[in-house]
Amino acid sequence: MHQVNVKNIKFGDKYPLVLIAGPCVIESESSCLAVAKQIKDIAACQGIPFIFKSSFDKANRLSLGSYRGPGLKRGLTILKKIKHQLKVPILSDVHCTKDISAVSEVLDIIQIPAFLCRQTDIVLAASATGKVVNIKKGQFLAPWDILPIIKKVESTGNRQILITERGVSFGYNNLVTDLRSIKIMRDFGYPVIYDATHSVQLPGGKGNCSGGQSEFVEGLSRAAVAFGCDGLFLEVHNDSKNAPCDGANMINFKELENLLKQVKKIRQAIVS
Repeated sequence: MHQVNVKNIKFGDKYPLVLIAGPCVIESESSCLAVAKQIKDIAACQGIPFIFKSSFDKANRLSLGSYRGPGLKRGLTILKKIKHQLKVPILSDVHCTKDISAVSEVLDIIQIPAFLCRQTDIVLAASATGKVVNIKKGQFLAPWDILPIIKKVESTGNRQILITERGVSFGYNNLVTDLRSIKIMRDFGYPVIYDATHSVQLPGGKGNCSGGQSEFVEGLSRAAVAFGCDGLFLEVHNDSKNAPCDGANMINFKELENLLKQVKKIRQAIVS
């Protein structure tokens, strides 16, 4: 397996499970900093490497009235501050090629959103930066469909690739996780992340926005770690009921703390 490096964090077979976590979208500088610090402290107590995640622009919302975030310029300023003040690597998603030059100056991992994972131009542009690229497998793809996308990234000479499983469409407004996909995609030679909170999303489940079933995050996370994923992707919020985006599938700090204690033990058991 290719070793993927993000600052001093390493992804792969013999390395610790990595946590990628944060609120779905940037709501304000103060709230983002507070959430990032709390997650960092929780992860540090368990000895789990942490990468902060939040979106500056949720350009793929169902409704025109959905909250999208502060936008590129303000969002990157906030993420840069978190990166330097808390000394944590940063991941965020990008939705158009024209933004990639700017995000590459701040982000440590450029994420290709699930809805855009087949868009060749954006995949190539992100990969050409030389940054770590996280490809979120579209909920419309089979796990083996990720291989041609990996080849797109490799065509630029970039081998710093992460693949994220986030569930697959299972009828209308529902997703299901096929854990076999973790092994199938890892066999392509790159670390696989399990996105537990998006995997319990109910797309369009509330009519003009997504619903979710956060009560399943813990069990699915344990199963994915036992199945061999290299990291967990979790959206975390201090007050998910009032979050402007993805509140129904996010978890709180206490749930995160309990979950990390469990998955750390599972990871240690399977790599010992």
